[in-house]
Amino acid sequence: RRHRGGGSRSWIRTVYGELERKWHVERLSSLDASFLYIENSQTPMNIGSVSIFQPSEGGFEHETLVKLIKARLAFVPRYRQRVKEIPFGIFRPVWVDDTAFDVSYHVRRSALPKPGNGEQLDELVARLMSRPLDRSRPLWEMYLIEGLSGGRFAIVTKSHEALVDGLAALDISQVILDSESQASVGPPDSWRPAPEPSAIELMSASVTEVFAHPTAAAELVVSTASEAFTGTQSVVGSAVSGATEAIYDLVSLARFRTRSPLKAKLGAQRRFVSVDVDLDELREVRKSASALTAQSISVNDIILTVLTGALRSWLIRRDGLPSGQDRFNALVPVSLDSKVEEPTLGGSVNAYVIELPVAQFEPIDRLMRVVEQMSDLDPMGEFLGARAIIDIAGFGPASVHALGARMASTLTRRAYDVTITNVPGPQHALYAAGSQMLASYPCVPLVPGQALSIGLTSYHGSLCIGLMADRDALEDLDVIAANIRDSIVGLRASIAQRRSSPGGNYLRVVAS
Repeated sequence: RRHRGGGSRSWIRTVYGELERKWHVERLSSLDASFLYIENSQTPMNIGSVSIFQPSEGGFEHETLVKLIKARLAFVPRYRQRVKEIPFGIFRPVWVDDTAFDVSYHVRRSALPKPGNGEQLDELVARLMSRPLDRSRPLWEMYLIEGLSGGRFAIVTKSHEALVDGLAALDISQVILDSESQASVGPPDSWRPAPEPSAIELMSASVTEVFAHPTAAAELVVSTASEAFTGTQSVVGSAVSGATEAIYDLVSLARFRTRSPLKAKLGAQRRFVSVDVDLDELREVRKSASALTAQSISVNDIILTVLTGALRSWLIRRDGLPSGQDRFNALVPVSLDSKVEEPTLGGSVNAYVIELPVAQFEPIDRLMRVVEQMSDLDPMGEFLGARAIIDIAGFGPASVHALGARMASTLTRRAYDVTITNVPGPQHALYAAGSQMLASYPCVPLVPGQALSIGLTSYHGSLCIGLMADRDALEDLDVIAANIRDSIVGLRASIAQRRSSPGGNYLRVVAS
């Protein structure tokens, strides 16, 4: 070839392309692979959701869910692939078709003792999310949970962070939903697993890839990088270059506190608590606060203030607001249109670290501090695009929460205490095989050293909150959950008191 005008490198690229087409393999990205490297029994990198349904007149059985999954798997082809390691671990793993794929293994069935309540469901979810996935199979599981009071049932999804990137690979929970009670017909499924390459063939393909793409050669060699994932860095990924990370670490040491009750060595088990909040109530609080301050205040600002109040009350009950605990730093993925009254998913999303002013006594003062920060955000790094990922079923929160968790893993854990992902969902009913979804709570995984993550999804007039925590570090997670309601009441009362006080209009003067 070289003598006929072609180049040796061009020939190698041709060979490598043929190998990819023959085996239908794709190498994991640096970021995806990092979730495998940092995972251990203490940090299962599972992300998912808990959705509550009211069954249709025809009921909803395990066979119904299996049939529904089979009809929709074509939307998420990655869910029929598994991770295959390269011999000796000298290159990143690849995705290969699971030639023994068995959907009945992944779609499982469980039940609560009737009449099952929310606390029992939360406890079961915590145990399910604590267990690492079987790496010899596609990295996901789905559970039909029966026995809830009122004849309801739940669907719990659990996917590995390496499987769901929020864009190219979506979470399976969103493709089983329809906007109408009549289930839509899925795409024709002609999937046939490609033969699995042998170890020698994978080694040959990896070596060929190095020659075909020499600039990527350094990224492929991960035998020493895997040590870094469990040692000095929380994650090594393509999102942050080594030089930028080193500079950021130095800055974070000076800017952020390194001690926090929300930072702890993680154990193997988790706690999960779900909370429901009426969106109309939050909107009313927003209107009252806007009228008082004459500033643009979003529902997102109200939510962050409410969570700040809940964390403050938890701190006082636990430690009496220890000296020096004047704030928590929260990693918050924020959409560019977050300042609108009803933000929608689309366009770019950036990740920001903001201070939750837990030391402020008055709830209205906490709100003003949050509004001040949100109006002048300083990006900690570009997040991932989230454009049109809800096109399939109109419901994409699970995938966007996965984006938030991925960003949390790319930043040094010294920069923040807690991850808060707030994803807007549709304000109309969704259905799974004719059964209406009543609520959907996100399950956002913990990253090493972080004992709490908070996921929020708005859906059909409600804000569904999922609190995930280390079981040993936060034995009183239920206190934080209970404080959320009290924090809303306290914020409303603080706004009303400030408006009725003789100097209640001073905020308007300051704002003007």
